[in-house]
Order: sequence, then structure tokens, then C-alpha cells
Amino acid sequence: MSFFGLDCARKKERELERRLRANDREYNLSFRYATNAIKTSKYNVFTFLPLNLFEQFQRIANAYFLFLLVLQAIPQISSLSWFTTVVPLLLVLTVTAAKDATDDINRHRSDNQVNNRKVKVLIDRKLRSEKWMEVQVGDIIKLENNQFVTADLLLLSSSESMNLVYIETAELDGETNLKVKQALPVTGDLGDNIEKLAGFDGEVHCEAPNNRLDRFTGTLTFAGQKYSLDNEKILLRGCTLRNTEWCFGLVLFGGPETKLMQNCGKTTFKRTSVDRLMNVLVLCIFGFLAFMCAILAVGNCFWELNEGSEFTVFLPRQDNNDAGFSAFLTFWSYVIILNTVVPISLYVSVEIIRLGNSYYINWDRKMYYPRSDTPAEARTTTLNEELGQIKYVFSDKTGTLTQNIMIFNRCSINGKSFGEVYDFTGQRLEINEYTEKVDFSFNPLADPRFAFHDHALVEAVKLENPEVHSFFRLLALCHTVMAEEKKEGELFYQAQSPDEGALVTAARNFGFVFRSRTPDSVSIVEMGKPCTYELLAILDFNNVRKRMSVIVRSPEGKLFLYCKGADTIIYERLHQSCKKLMDVTTEHLNEFAGEGLRTLALAYKDLDEEYFRQWKKRHHEASTALDDREEKLEQLYEEIEKDLLLLGATAIEDKLQDGVPQTIELLARADIKIWVLTGDKQETAENIAYSCNLLREEMDEIFIVAANSPDDVRQELRNALTSMKPGAPDDSVFVRGRTLGKGVKAVRDEEVNGEYGLVINGHSLAYALESSMELEFLRTACMCKTVICCRVTPLQKAQVVQLVKKYKQAVTLAIGDGANDVSMIKVAHIGVGISGQEGMQAVLSSDYSFAQFRFLQRLLLVHGRWSYLRMCKFLRYFFYKNFTFTLVHF
Repeated sequence: MSFFGLDCARKKERELERRLRANDREYNLSFRYATNAIKTSKYNVFTFLPLNLFEQFQRIANAYFLFLLVLQAIPQISSLSWFTTVVPLLLVLTVTAAKDATDDINRHRSDNQVNNRKVKVLIDRKLRSEKWMEVQVGDIIKLENNQFVTADLLLLSSSESMNLVYIETAELDGETNLKVKQALPVTGDLGDNIEKLAGFDGEVHCEAPNNRLDRFTGTLTFAGQKYSLDNEKILLRGCTLRNTEWCFGLVLFGGPETKLMQNCGKTTFKRTSVDRLMNVLVLCIFGFLAFMCAILAVGNCFWELNEGSEFTVFLPRQDNNDAGFSAFLTFWSYVIILNTVVPISLYVSVEIIRLGNSYYINWDRKMYYPRSDTPAEARTTTLNEELGQIKYVFSDKTGTLTQNIMIFNRCSINGKSFGEVYDFTGQRLEINEYTEKVDFSFNPLADPRFAFHDHALVEAVKLENPEVHSFFRLLALCHTVMAEEKKEGELFYQAQSPDEGALVTAARNFGFVFRSRTPDSVSIVEMGKPCTYELLAILDFNNVRKRMSVIVRSPEGKLFLYCKGADTIIYERLHQSCKKLMDVTTEHLNEFAGEGLRTLALAYKDLDEEYFRQWKKRHHEASTALDDREEKLEQLYEEIEKDLLLLGATAIEDKLQDGVPQTIELLARADIKIWVLTGDKQETAENIAYSCNLLREEMDEIFIVAANSPDDVRQELRNALTSMKPGAPDDSVFVRGRTLGKGVKAVRDEEVNGEYGLVINGHSLAYALESSMELEFLRTACMCKTVICCRVTPLQKAQVVQLVKKYKQAVTLAIGDGANDVSMIKVAHIGVGISGQEGMQAVLSSDYSFAQFRFLQRLLLVHGRWSYLRMCKFLRYFFYKNFTFTLVHF
């Protein structure tokens, strides 16, 4: 039955935990895990016709014409030849079926190509070449350089030192920078010895199949020992092996259960307001058709009663039917005659117009960015006319409004600010291309592209100031950057974020050069002297922690914890002795943020050997736990990252993209409201907002909501509301009698005198988004011309968009460039991805993509406007033509 596409077998119970044993197919088959074959096609030879016709007849117009065909087959009713209905219906069905068949044939070819790729599998103590679709969970396979990863694998061993492998994840997230994975030492010892690998009988207990690309939890039990497994030891299907001669892996998930295929779930189908309007119009036309036919049937009944009895002399009634039955038959006969009023070709014509509009966007030279050779791309054809109806734009800041090319600009070390240039009178000078640059010739490993102008910082480094040295040592050690040295002294850094690259490059130029790393060590050059630090633990950065720490042992044997992160997060974890230094550093941070710079605070801590030994033991237990692993690790991180000593702060410049202020001004003139949702601190976001004309000095008032309790947040929102609209009643927020589905009431637009801005931070936003306060926040925010949300998480971005989408009768657009913007891009009516410095995840999730924010004005004000006008003119003409043609008959 499955051959016919019908799964009549008993459904497999939901998997809660995966258990498998290496090199034991019989044991693993007992769990009925999926094989490595994939199937993305919808039909086969036998199911195509019935399934495709079933799908097509779900369209109301197609179903209507099928009904019409049935009526025409009844001789007493049929007034036209069945040919007049069959031909257009068959034409529409054939064109659509041909398109669907072509798409599915391509999917079949793609599936076959992937399923028939070859890979070496360890079977019966020999490496055999097998097709991908024949690989099973628990098999050990060998991958070679530049090969695609066959399935989701546990890395066992590799050709590289320390059992490292380098992978490219472009197929998964669009990012082309290489990432490093490392095998466990116990499996790394297996090497490429086939006998040892064939004798490996480790058991894996891990999470069930899911779509989380960034996490994995599991344990490996081998030789009586239990080992923790995390994402750093997993190779995902879709990745490509790079710069690695070979590696061996154990198959954990195959085919449809791999994380790549789990992420290929159906994206939410986005429909335009024109689509919804067309369905309503077609239903209204059905009603109008029934109304016309009823009038004609009643008229026929009267005529039969009054005139028809005399007319029977010339044309006798069939089967002696009376006037009532004649009228009934006439009703259905007129349904056939007047069928032209129902637009059978409407949907096909609309799709053709939309396709044409999409090509206009793809071909637009004014939206092409030559520097990165990136044209605009309409990734969907169904939303073009909605672009002309946008009311709210939700934008990320970094990489969307700014270039996301980071330059180390200023810093504060032990209470002293560096980066400014002064003349001999003490007057501050403006830095430009003619300002004298610092000479880094004392450092043969310096990056020649790096520029800095404050000589005092170099002098402090040369004078061996201990705080300055500790500052740059932290920057050289606390990161996840990979170094590549093609020639002696020619270093190239591969960073997962531009911020990290800028900070490591700054440390390099000031004499603390990061040279290389292994999983257990970091090698740097300190003022010309090579040093290797033992890397004991990495406490990863994420959007919730907003900080990163490393624990290292210095060449002298001392233990240090180095930490960098958002200043608000670091300050909460500082020792009380840092109070004075905190106050001075806060002044510097505010000054940096006021100039629109991105800031980070740096801190460190000396660790006790005995305490760290106990902590490491508990860390191992937490990392091997299958239940609540992340929560247990977070508690341990919190415990060790306290009583830190403040070193200083960094300030990185991220310049605005070209044309951003002009674009925002144009969109504002079109009465489009722009909300900026950023993870940056408040001062930085405010400064960028002023730079790009989102906030202006001539605004009546800019409200700051920065409270730390629900009551205070509510009060600040009410104060802002009262200032904008004194005496506004609380119950006037909803549109009377208007709902947006499922009982949700629509919140009406309210006019205010003047222009206002609202700035709210992440703490306050968390309270404002609670169900008891969300309408109050929405009402206040929608009265403002501009809304800036600072220090927000990716989830909060999506929640803000969802709030406006849920309660406003407005079309929303979200635009961003990074993985942290994907959630809001998917939630909004229209998602736009910018192909920038943060990979391609935003673009892959978007409906439209281009390279620069300024192209948004052309997308909305040119393509959006004309797509909408073309569609409206077409629909008006189409319905006019059908009604004119039909009413003549009537």
C-alpha cells in the first residue's frame, strides 16, 4: 500500500529517546528506525492523477465547473453542449497538472540522485561501497575530503591531529566559514584501523530526532565508561568535509530523521489580502448567479402559467411536466448558460501576473549590489501585491541598518579611556584619513590593514602596564576564532561573528597575537614571546547568557577565568571591590554608546585549584546527564562566573549602510511606521536611530521605558499614553464589531497631535509582552512614529511582530540579516533577508532578499505599489468583462 502512497500501517509510537549499538544491525533494526533514503516527492505513477485532481478540485471555481459538467450531462437541463465546459476545465486542469508533474519529476530526480550517492560502509569487517539509501542507523562509515556528510553522525576519528575535522555548513545555514568538530579521545584512538573499528561496540543513548541545529545531548557507553556527547562531536547531514583527508562516523539518524530533513517541514503558507478578497468575491458571484437564475426561473414559471398553456399547441410539454417543474429545470439550465460570470481562469491569470511581477524584481538593476554581486531575489511569487500595503516595518539594526563590518575604535582599561586624539593644547581632534596612525612596526605579526590613532595605548603596552597586558591577553584567549597561517607570519582569522574578529585583530596588533588553537590549548605570542595556555573549559556565548568565558591555565601554572559580554550582564557578576572602577567605566561606556559604538565589558577571576577540580567533576556529571543538561550546566556557569574583577570595556564601530537615512525618511512620508528590534544596548541603539533619522530632535517627546518591575512598566506606559493623548478612555482601544478571527478583536489606529518616539529595553519589554499588559504596550507604541526595542532576544523579536500582526488591521514586514532574525522574518506577513556578514540563514527563511537596506524603498514604493495597482486593474477588468458578457444574456 505504501507503493501507492497510502500508509495504512500502524503508526510508530513517538520516540522519546534513541538507543543504538555500533556494528549491530540486528539490534538496531528491532527499533524500526528510518533508513537513510529520503523522499521529498508527493506523487508516483499511480497516485498522481487521483491525488492531483483531488487537490485541484479543492479550489472552489474548479469544483463549480465540475458540478456544471454534471448538470450538462442531464438532457432535460442541458442548454449548451458539454463541450463548452469540458474544454476550458480540461485546459486549466491540464496546465496545473503539467506544472505539478514537472515539479514532482524534478523532486524525484533530486531524490534519486541523492539516494544513489556512494559511501564506504564498514560491513563484515570490510569497507564496502554502498548507496546512501542502504545505510542504516548504527553503521560506521568513512568520509573523505570534500564529500557530503551522508547522515547525522557521531564523529569517531579523523586524519587530523587531535581528531579534529573541518566542515562547511553552507547547505544547512548558508555560512561558508569553516567550523571545527572533534572526536572523543577514546574513539579517536581507533584511527583508521579497520579491525579496531569493526570491534567497536559502543552504545549511544541520545535525544530523539528533532530540528534543533545548535544543540545535541547524548552519552556514549564504551568499555564500562560513560562519555558526554554534545553538538561539537556531531556531523550533520548536508555539511561538507573540508581540509580533512578522512574521518569515520557512527550513524545516529538517517534519512527523514536527520536534522536537515527535520528542518524541511512545511513553512507557514502566507496568503495576501487580495487572495482572501478573491475568495470572498467568487463566493459573492455564486450568490449573484443563484439570484439571477432564481429570477429567470420565477419568470419562466409565470410565463408557463400565463402564456405557456397557449404555446403548447406548437410545442407540447415533455412528459406533461407542469409549470413548477419546468421552472426548476430552467433554474439549472440558466446556471449552465450564465456560467461565464464565474471566473474559471482567474486563478491561473493571477499567478501569471504575479510571476511577471517577480521577474521585474529579479531583473531590477537598481536593486543589484555590484560589490558582492548580489541581485534582488523574489523567493516567492504569491506576495508581490502585499508589498504595496505595508504599514509596519520591523528591522534589525546590526547588519541591516549598519554594515556589520567592525572596527576596533575605543577602549577603557582600568578606568582610563583610549582612542581619542588631542592636540598640544588639549583640544580633542576629529579623526579623519589624514590623522596620524599608530606605528605597529615593533610587531612583525601586526595586521597592516588595522588602523588606530591614540599613541598612548601603544606606549602603555610597551611600558608593560599589567592591566593593559591583562586586557589584551583576555581578548587573545577568550574567543572561538580559528587561525590560518598560509605563510610564516601571514595570519588569517575565521570568526563566527565580525565582533570577535575585530577584537582578536586588535589584540594581535597591540602585541598579543593569537596563533593557533587545539581543543585543549590556545597558543599566542605575548610581546614577541610564544606562550601556550591550557584550555580547560569554554562557557559558550548564547542569546540568553549574553557572555562568554574561558578557563585557562597559564604557562606558570595559575588558573584564570576570562569573561567578556554585555555590560549589564557582567556588572551583575562583579566583586564589590570594583564599585569605583564600575562607575568610571560606566561613564566611558555611555560615552562610547553615545557615539553609536558597540560595547562589551571584560572581566577576569583567579581560580583556586581545589575548587576548580570539584567544579570540573560536577561539570562532567552535568554534561553527561540526558535530562535537563542545559539547566544543570547553566547553574554551574552561574556559580563560577561570579565575584569577577573588572578589566575594562571595548568599543567597536559599525558604520551605517549607504542611503539608510534617506530610505527611512521616504518610508516615513509613506506613513509606514518603523520599529527597530536590536540586541544592542540602549545608548548605542538611540545614537544609530538619531543617525538614520528614526529619532529626531524636533520630535515632541521621546519616551524611555526602562523599569524593572511590572507595575513600574505599566505606569511608564500609561504616562507616555497620557502625554500623547490626555484624557484618552481605556475602553476605546477596540474597533467596534471588528474581529480578526478566533474571537480576537482588532485594535484601532488612534490619531495624536505631534510626533513621538518610544525606546524600551529588554527587561521592560518582557513585562510589556505579558498578556495583562500587551494591549497597553501596543496601544502606546502604535501612537508613536518610531519604536526602538533594545537588548531583545530573538524570541522577543518574534513576539513583538506577532503582537502587531494579531491585533492590528495592518500588513507587517520584518527585515534582518542574521540567524537571530529568522523567527521574526517567519512570523511577519512578509519577510525580507539581507545577504550580509552573518551567513545566509535570514535569506533562506525570507520571501524577498537583497544586499542593502536602501533597496527596501524600491521594493515597497515601486514594485509593491505597481504590483498592487496592476492586480487591482486586472481584477476590476476581469470581473467587468465577465459581468458584461453575462448580463447581456440575462
